[in-house]
Amino acid sequence: MSAPRTTLFRHALRLHQAAPDAPLPWDGEPYPDDGPYRRHRPPAVRDRRLQGAEAARVLDRYFGDPAAPPSDLADAFHAVNVPIHRNEHITAAALRADRQRVRHTGRWLVRHSTDRCSATIGLALLATDSVEQDIPLIQTIGLLSDRFGPLAADALRRRSGGEEALLWLAQRVGGWGRVYVVRALCRRVTSVSRTWLLRHACDGDFLNGYFAGEVATTAHLHEAAGDPDDDLVDHTGLLLRTMADCEGMGMSLRTYPPASAVLTAHAAHVARQSPTADRYRTAEIIAGYLAARTPERNGCTPGQRDRILRQYRDVLDRQDWRDVSHH
Repeated sequence: MSAPRTTLFRHALRLHQAAPDAPLPWDGEPYPDDGPYRRHRPPAVRDRRLQGAEAARVLDRYFGDPAAPPSDLADAFHAVNVPIHRNEHITAAALRADRQRVRHTGRWLVRHSTDRCSATIGLALLATDSVEQDIPLIQTIGLLSDRFGPLAADALRRRSGGEEALLWLAQRVGGWGRVYVVRALCRRVTSVSRTWLLRHACDGDFLNGYFAGEVATTAHLHEAAGDPDDDLVDHTGLLLRTMADCEGMGMSLRTYPPASAVLTAHAAHVARQSPTADRYRTAEIIAGYLAARTPERNGCTPGQRDRILRQYRDVLDRQDWRDVSHH
């Protein structure tokens, strides 16, 4: 007899305990159910309007039997297409059922599922609720963020205390998971989340292009240029170099109204910073984009582009900055 598979929740918890302040290595992959999932992966639903409808029918049958335990759903979704984002069919099935039973079922599936599809359904059920005591459960499964990030972000955003929970999760996810969580934070920015977004939202990953412009606009980056600290200046550089090269992903410098003002302020603040290899690289990349493209693509007039480019090049040509470029 083969040993029972590890639950998705325990898998996430074990990896998190090994490095509690960092994203899980490889986003926690491979998951414990990797082999069975790949062998029995359900086909995609061609009509997007029907995505989640079959899963909702499974839930309706389950909730229609008052005596059915949550374990009946543990293997019920192997051949069913289960969306990883909030889904109107699954949400409707949850809202048709008894609230306490939906909550109990969601908790059981998130904590005990050895199958990612069943765990996803459990998280989707919890995302229709707003009970604060489920926050640690949601955060933990959300660490497997490529799969569970969208629903975890949605579930946390709807809860009192959700902002603090989202910030905790945002600092411990990367890749697509970071996209989902940062976007959730951008939906309602407070003074606390704004401080974090302006200093830490981007981690340098290519996928940051999906939210960099959203961070810049919702967190009012252009208003933060007055007297910034080094963390803000460094992260502003990361936002600018990301927005300079994210056409087709998110808002670029070309469509960001304060682009020239923020570029001007950043170049001026960089000139007052101590040189480091990372700062040199960021200034070099931004200057490269400014020089290689038409001014409009960088949100500038020709005169603005030439002036800003000169600011960056003046910094990059200083001997102390050139010295760090070799490290």
